[in-house]
Formats: sequence, C-alpha cells, structure tokens
Amino acid sequence: MREPERPAGPPPTGIEGPEQPGPGRDQESEAGTGRPAAAGTTRRIVAFGGGKGGTGKSLVAVTLAIELVRRGMRVVLVDCDLGGANLHSLLGMEYPKETLSDFVLRKAGSLAELVVPTPVVGLGLISGARNAIQVANPMYQQKMRLMRALQHIDSDAVILDLGAGTHYNVVDFFLLADHGVLVVVPEPTSVENAYRFLKAAFLRRVKAMDAGLGIREILQDVVRPGRRHPLVPAEMVLAVAERDPAAGAAIERELATFRPLLIINQVREAADLTLGDGMCEAARRLFGVDLIYLGHLHHREQVWRAVRAREPAYFERPGTPFALELSAVAGRLIEVPTPGGMRP
Repeated sequence: MREPERPAGPPPTGIEGPEQPGPGRDQESEAGTGRPAAAGTTRRIVAFGGGKGGTGKSLVAVTLAIELVRRGMRVVLVDCDLGGANLHSLLGMEYPKETLSDFVLRKAGSLAELVVPTPVVGLGLISGARNAIQVANPMYQQKMRLMRALQHIDSDAVILDLGAGTHYNVVDFFLLADHGVLVVVPEPTSVENAYRFLKAAFLRRVKAMDAGLGIREILQDVVRPGRRHPLVPAEMVLAVAERDPAAGAAIERELATFRPLLIINQVREAADLTLGDGMCEAARRLFGVDLIYLGHLHHREQVWRAVRAREPAYFERPGTPFALELSAVAGRLIEVPTPGGMRP
C-alpha cells in the first residue's frame, strides 16, 4: 500500500565541449562522474517545469545544458519525466539500457552508475524510467531517496527535466532545485497553467515549513470551501498574518527565498516579447513572489523539423539568432546566485 504524500551513445556529431577527452579519460568521466567540480564554479541544480505540456520545456533544457557545456561546465541532464522520458531522442540517442527505473527499483546503487555519455562531450545523461508504469508515481521513500541522490551528482550543473502537471512529485522536484525554471509559451492556456503551477509550489513549500506553527490548520481555515472568490497566495499570507502574526512573518521570510525563474519560449510576434515582464509583475501582485525573467527564445522552424525527424536538435552554431538568445538566457541563469552558495 502506497504511503500518503508528505510535505550507448551514437558517434560524435561535431558538437564539442571545452576539451576533448585525453588518454585515460573517456566521455563518461567528462560527463561528471569522477572529477570534482571546476574551481570557482557554483554547483547548482536547475529544474525545468511549468505545468503544461507542449511548451518545448525538454528542448529548452537540452539546449541550455549544451550552452553551459560550451561555457566550460560539466553538466548532467536528468530526465525526471518518470512517465514519458524523451531527452535521449532530443540528443539523437537510442534509449539507454540503464535508466532511473534501475535506481528507483534498487537495481542500481547510485545515480553515477546510470550516467551515460552523449554526443556532446562534457554532457552526461540519466535517462528517465524505462518501465514507466512501475515508477511513474514512486512511493514516498523511493522519491526521497532519489531526491537525496540528485543532490550528490558530481557535476558543475544538474539539469532536471520535469513532467507536465502540478502533482506532488513534479512540484517536489521543482522545489528541490536551486533554480526552478518555468517554461511558458505565449498562449493563454500555458500562462494559466504556469500560474497554477506557481500556486501549487507556493502551497507545497508553505506546508513543508510548518513546524509547530499551525500554519496548515490556519490555511485550511482561510481557504475553506464556500468563498465566492478563491484567495490568491498574497491574500492567504495576509489572512494568516491577521490570525497569527508569527506564522505570517514565517511565511513571508520563506517566500523571500522562493524566486522561480521564467523563460518565454516559441516567441513569434513582437507582442509576445511583453509577456515575460507582465508575468513577473502579476507574480509580485498575486503571489508576493519575485519571478526572475531570464529572457525569451524565438520559434525556430528548423528545431521543429529536427524534433519531428528524431534528429539531434542542437545544430545551432554560435552567432545565429537562436544561439545568441540562448547564450543570453544561459548568461542570466549563471548570474543568479544559488540560495545556499556552494554545494558541499
């Protein structure tokens, strides 16, 4: 019975990292399984979510990971879409024989055993679950073991590609990361789902911090059924503070450290360029959260065709418009400080 929820790679393709493996070093070691982090480089976990499928989130995760490799970082991509893994396809690879299923089901003792080299030197991949039915909704103990292991992958950056939706598993992996990135397209349904995802993450984070403050009981009271209009998170905080100033202050302190990031993907029109700033303003007003806008990426027909043909979707070379946009987004991401500084 499930416990209740609690708060081999293809040949090289010409895309290379900062250096080729030398004698005695194979691609897997370059992927981040055997060396300490580069000196002066902050080790960080970056999770890509957003609530709605079809936003190009997985492709953004892959291309940004490659951009970080080009900047000299060792990166490991982790396909955390436990019910629909697809990062291997975006990298032009066959489905790896060993996947997250092996770790969740205790067939592998560590995630390091599952990192496989990719066509991009310096980029490793931990593929999502092969037998999705068994691990798509892991038990609480399995999820916690996986979350602990993700924090100890030896790499400069760990990129988590999350599944769609706002269920507990997706939200918990988003909150685990140093940087949770919302990927949104300029469509009403995508924007609406992003706000719904933010609200779910807010409530999950508040419930997790409830240590003797009675916040959960207060929240249940202030959001009780029967209200004509549901409270937005900012109103919830005010309602909690009115009933218990100490609990309200604790939530405000917690929210001050909750700073999700935002990328607008598949921009097609000039009007789409205003969406990012508009969503940041709405997040401040409705959630009391500083949403950090990393930038936008234009729709590229070549990328769409590559995905349809199951070809590697990283053909963009430095200097092209898409590559320049990607570089700008990656630069802003690196500049955002990690909440805890350097990881141990």
